[in-house]
Amino acid sequence: YEELQTQRVMANVRERQRTQSLNEAFAALRKIIPTLPSDKLSKIQTLKLAARYIDFLYQVLQSDELDSKMASCSYVAHERLSYAFS
Repeated sequence: YEELQTQRVMANVRERQRTQSLNEAFAALRKIIPTLPSDKLSKIQTLKLAARYIDFLYQVLQSDELDSKMASCSYVAHERLSYAFS
């Protein structure tokens, strides 16, 4: 009985560590994604927005290759980002 109880306690510890690690990773991801400071995103919202942001950045890179003579990349990216995530 004690062995089963010890195994259960250890499993609970591992699960808490896994959950904490996952939550820390989501917190780090939320810091990277451009959102309003007041937005508290759920995990699924964070993942969906991260996917959209990655796609947006990819499109910016693609258009920069085609339009290298346009206005500075930082200005164009800022304008697009403001529009895409407003």
